[in-house]
Amino acid sequence: MERISAHTIWNQPLPVLDVRSPGEYNHAHIPGAYSLPLFTDEERAIVGTSYKRQGRQQAIFKALGFFKMQEMVKQADKLLAPYKQKNAPTEVLVHCWRGGMRSAAVAWLLELYGYKVQVLEGGYKAFRQQVLQAFEKPYAIRIVGGYTGSGKTEILTELHKRGEQIIDIEALAGHRGSAFGGIGRPPQPTQEMFENILALHLMQSDAQKSLWMEDESQRIGVLNIPHTLWKTMRNSPVYFIDLPFEVRLSHIVASYGSLNREKLIEAVLRIQKRLGPLETKISTEHLQSGNIREAFSLLLKYYDKFYLKGLHNRSNVAQQVTTFPCTTVTNELIHQILNACTNVKYG
Repeated sequence: MERISAHTIWNQPLPVLDVRSPGEYNHAHIPGAYSLPLFTDEERAIVGTSYKRQGRQQAIFKALGFFKMQEMVKQADKLLAPYKQKNAPTEVLVHCWRGGMRSAAVAWLLELYGYKVQVLEGGYKAFRQQVLQAFEKPYAIRIVGGYTGSGKTEILTELHKRGEQIIDIEALAGHRGSAFGGIGRPPQPTQEMFENILALHLMQSDAQKSLWMEDESQRIGVLNIPHTLWKTMRNSPVYFIDLPFEVRLSHIVASYGSLNREKLIEAVLRIQKRLGPLETKISTEHLQSGNIREAFSLLLKYYDKFYLKGLHNRSNVAQQVTTFPCTTVTNELIHQILNACTNVKYG
């Protein structure tokens, strides 16, 4: 059994087995890790209580009664079947919360059975320390900006096709960012899980190359971009896509117009304090009558004001923002953005 440091986890080629309880895993885990719980949530609580009240030896004694070795091996075999190698033991990385007894017990069992096992030094706790440190590092971030409906996500996709590094934060957060961004989507991850996924993408990027992201508010649905990373984003060059209002409105209607009408109205009501009573009343009436374009025309004007305020709250905005007037997203536009990027030094 070997132990590896948490700072090597970002490019870890081995399958990862998380032996913490299901509740711990479901709250947040190393992206891509498989759940192989040594204890159920209830069993973990019993062992923990025993440790506090009766000491380590009695806690271990109780834990042994929950150690279903045959079932764990069966489950491990099932999870690791895609990684089986001919004429060589399958390698696997195991971790628990702090790299203590739970991971040691499972590592012993799997090695006894024939796996080649490594244990994550410091466990998930050490991984989380690496996650938080990831947001502190400097990145050559470039921001795709533009009013709502400017096709910023589509531009990120086109940049990626041309070999550029991108991070689609909205995709990682499971939310499009506006009050309407969660409609028709599955629940967002926990804040901790979002941070884990985001940090993994950051650490797997090449720090010597541009890293493209969309201009975002710090809050995306119920999640927050970590403050240190968001601060870096706010101090990064912005490539502002200036599309006509009617073109953007058509994009918004195409994206949101077919969504559940009641959900759209609920979203409008959530922003009524900022939208204003009259605008709220008119937009909800339009939605109720099926006049989707008129409703979103009013709402888009609100979001334009909101975005413009955020854009001008940047420091040195005149130096940071390069504007690209256009009528649609074309290959020429992508070429112009990349050309402008090469002429702007980072930092």
